[in-house]
Amino acid sequence: MVFWIASVVGLGLAYLFGSTPTGYLAGKLLKGIDIREHGSKSIGATNVLRTLGKWPALVVLLVDVLKGVGAIVFARWFYPWFYTLPSVTPPTALDLQTWVPWAVCLAGLAVLLGHSRSIWLNFTGGKSAATGLGVLLAISWPVGLGAATVFGVVLAIFRLVSLSSMLAALTAIALICGLEQPLPYRLLVIAGSIYVIVRHRANIQRLLAGTEPRLGQSNPGAKLESQI
Repeated sequence: MVFWIASVVGLGLAYLFGSTPTGYLAGKLLKGIDIREHGSKSIGATNVLRTLGKWPALVVLLVDVLKGVGAIVFARWFYPWFYTLPSVTPPTALDLQTWVPWAVCLAGLAVLLGHSRSIWLNFTGGKSAATGLGVLLAISWPVGLGAATVFGVVLAIFRLVSLSSMLAALTAIALICGLEQPLPYRLLVIAGSIYVIVRHRANIQRLLAGTEPRLGQSNPGAKLESQI
């Protein structure tokens, strides 16, 4: 019983990593505003850029990425540590090498869920692209670097953050399936990437309609959802 309770606690902590509303806090600390009432009404780095400026947006982006990295690093330390405690009795059929990759997989999904469904914002949030990049970099830096490269190239050409995020997610799926990675990590990247794309469904509709704002473009509708 202690084993399963500790496992759930670890996932809860990963969720809390992700649920820290970085963009919201930036708005409150820097200008005393609720960023959800300005610009695109997003807590993501794109709306922070529009509302607060370049440097706050860069900090928010970096922290959101580090949330994903931190959750994976924590999971890789926490689960092997408590697995060896004398008071913990894991199932006999579950050895450490088998359990840890699956635990890391679940922690990765938990941090993505935390970013997009933050307990501090009534279970609303961003679209988990930046935090997802952090997860990718932590579990397989070549996959993370490949996804980040595609994001940067597409953004430079089209100036569309949503399109860049979705193509980066698809790139991550292709790379993780083509490289030698544990099955749990492959499932994490596939599920997480699909989740990020689904979170962009409103952006997909605007892309098809030709109304998706480009980076640096004003947002007259003020009804856009988060980009990252």
